[in-house]
Amino acid sequence: MSQPDPAIVVIGAGVVGLSTALYLRRSGRDVVVIDPLPPPGGASFGNAGMISADTSVPIALPGMLRKVPSWLTDPLGPLAVRPSYFPKALPWLLKWIAASRMPRVLEISDAMRALHKDAFACWKDLLGPENFADLVRPVGQVHVWEADGESESAALERKLRERQGIPSQTLGFDDLRQMFPGISPAVRRGVLVPGNGYTVSPQRIVQTLHRLFMEAGGRLVPENVMKILPREDGAYDVMTNVGFHRAQRIVVAAGARSVRLLEPLGIRVPLEAERGYHVMLPTPNVSLTTTISNKSRSFGVTPMEHGLRVAGTVEIAGLEAAPDERRAKALLANVRTMFPDVNTDDHRFWMGFRPSTPDSLPMLGEVTGRPGLFLAVGHGHFGMTGGPPSGRLVSQLINGKPTAIDVAAYAPQRFA
Repeated sequence: MSQPDPAIVVIGAGVVGLSTALYLRRSGRDVVVIDPLPPPGGASFGNAGMISADTSVPIALPGMLRKVPSWLTDPLGPLAVRPSYFPKALPWLLKWIAASRMPRVLEISDAMRALHKDAFACWKDLLGPENFADLVRPVGQVHVWEADGESESAALERKLRERQGIPSQTLGFDDLRQMFPGISPAVRRGVLVPGNGYTVSPQRIVQTLHRLFMEAGGRLVPENVMKILPREDGAYDVMTNVGFHRAQRIVVAAGARSVRLLEPLGIRVPLEAERGYHVMLPTPNVSLTTTISNKSRSFGVTPMEHGLRVAGTVEIAGLEAAPDERRAKALLANVRTMFPDVNTDDHRFWMGFRPSTPDSLPMLGEVTGRPGLFLAVGHGHFGMTGGPPSGRLVSQLINGKPTAIDVAAYAPQRFA
C-alpha cells in the first residue's frame, strides 16, 4: 500500500534537516525526510563535534585580501584554493572578502550570537534530558596559540566576545600544562570559553534525532532527490530516482549539494563546498576533558567516545575533485606537534563538504517568489551549533508562529 503524500518534505537527513523535521513533526505536521544516505551522511558525520554556543566570530575577518596569494600557492595551508577551481570560486571569494570589512563583521557577529546562544537549550529540547546527558558535554572549549603575545586576530576575537558579553578566561603557560598534561611547550597561551562544548559522537547524536523523529511518526525515504518541480496549484513535486513526492511545502537542507536543486528553479545562492578533513585516532594516549582549537595551526581536537578526532583546514575545490590526502596527513603532523606523545596508530582519514556562505550565516526562510519553498542551508563550520536553533526557526516560520529571534539576517535573498 502506497503512503499518502506528505504536507512537508525535508530534503536532507543531516543535523539541520532532522532538527527541522523533528520540530515540525512535534508541532503536528506530516513530514517526510528524503535522503539517499542513512543518517548521518556528509558533514554531519565527519565534523569536529564542537557545539559553540558562545562563538560569535565569523570566518571572514579583516585582512583577508592580503592572504589571497597564499591560498593559491600553498596547497597544504590552513586555507587553500585549487588554482583550477579559482575562476569558479572567485564570485564567492569576493563576497567573502566583502564580508570581512569591519562594519559587516560586527553585524555578522550579532547575528551569529543571536542564533547560537540557544544551541544547548535546543539540543536538550530535541534530545530530551537523558539523551542530552549521554551525548553532549557543555564543558567549555580552549583556544590555544603558539606565541606569547596576543596576535591581531586574537585581539579581534577577544573584542568581539567582550562586545557580546561572552565570558572567557585567559590561560597561561602553567595553566595549560595542568589542564592538558603532555601538551607541547610550544603552546604558550590559551583562552577558555566556558559556554562552549561538544558532542561525544556526531554520528550517534544525529542518529538519535532520526530515531526520535521516527518515534514521533515521521518518515524517512532513502531516495536521491533529482529535481524540485513547482506545480500550477502551488504545491511541489519532488522527483527522486524512484518516483515523485508531492508536498505543499519543501525544506531544502541538503548541505553543499543544495545548489544543484535550486539552480534549475532560477535560485542562485552563494553556497560553496568547503572541503574539510579529519583524522580519527582510536587509541591516542592523550586524555582531554574539553575540545582544543589550535589557532596558530587552524585545527581542532575533540575527545570522542571512540577516540580523538583531529579536524580542520579549508580547501576550496568543488564537489568533484578527488580528496588531497596530504591535507589529512598535515593534520597528523599538527597534532603530533601539539602532543608529542600522541599515539597515531590505526588512524583513519575522512573528507567531507561544509556548506558555507560567504558571511558565516545560514540561509533560513522562504524563498522570495517561491511560496512554500524554504531553505535551511549554509551553516558551514557551525552546523552542530546552529542546526537545532535553525530547525526551530524554520518550523516556526512554516507554522506561522512568532520566531524566537529576528530572522532577517538569515534571509535567503540577502545575497540578491
